Amino acid sequence: MQNQKKYNDFSGLILANKPVGITSFKLVHIIKKKLNVKKVGHCGTLDPLAGGLMIVLIGKYTKLQDKFMKQDKVYLATIKLGITTDSGDLDGKITAQSDYSHVKLTDIQNACNSFVGKISQIPPMYSALKVNGQKLYELARKGITIDRKPREITIHNIDLLDFKNDTFSIRVKCSSGTYIRTLAQDIGKKLNTDTVLINLVREEIGNYKLSEAINLYDIKQNDSSCLQQI
Repeated sequence: MQNQKKYNDFSGLILANKPVGITSFKLVHIIKKKLNVKKVGHCGTLDPLAGGLMIVLIGKYTKLQDKFMKQDKVYLATIKLGITTDSGDLDGKITAQSDYSHVKLTDIQNACNSFVGKISQIPPMYSALKVNGQKLYELARKGITIDRKPREITIHNIDLLDFKNDTFSIRVKCSSGTYIRTLAQDIGKKLNTDTVLINLVREEIGNYKLSEAINLYDIKQNDSSCLQQI
C-alpha cells in the first residue's frame, strides 16, 4: 500500500497580488503547490490580462468563500476609445472600429456618472459564469453566443482619473458580480463610439487593499507566514 501524500495543516487567507498574464486558476495552483496544502480556493476570478488583489483561502477558511465573494470591489481601469473586441479586452478579436474625435472630457464624465447607482448589466460571453452547467467563455471560444439574463448590480462611484488622446482611466467602486469589461463597452455606447478595456487592476475587496498583498512569487515553500487570520 502506497503512503498517502502528507499535506501541511495550514488554514487562513492570503492577500495575493496576481500578476498579469496568468489565470486565477494558475495562481491558486502555484500557491497550493508552494504551501503543500490540500484545500485552496479563491474569492473572485481575475482575467489573465487583469492584475491585482485576490483573496486566496487555505484549509478550513475555504468554507468562508461566500463571505468574501459578496463584498464590494474597487478597480482601476484603462479604456481605449475607437475600437472594440469580441471579448471586451485585448485578448479578443477586433470586431469594430469607429471615430472618437467628438468625445470630450465632460462627455466621459457624464457617461460615467450615468452608470452610478443600481443598474442592469448583461454578463459578457467571455466570462466564467455558468449557464446550464457550461462556462460562457467555453461557448464563446466555439463561436457560440447565447442569451444572458441581465443582472442587477450597484456602481457606488466612478472617478475619472485621466484622459489623454484615445484612452481614459477610471476608478470604480462596485458590487460583487460587476463586469468592468461590460461597463467599459457600455460607457462607449453612451459616447457613441467603440471602447475596449486595455488594463485592469483590482485594488480593493471589502476592507482588504492591494497595498497589503504579497507578490505571488514571494510566497515561500512550506511557509505559513503569508497567511492571515480573522
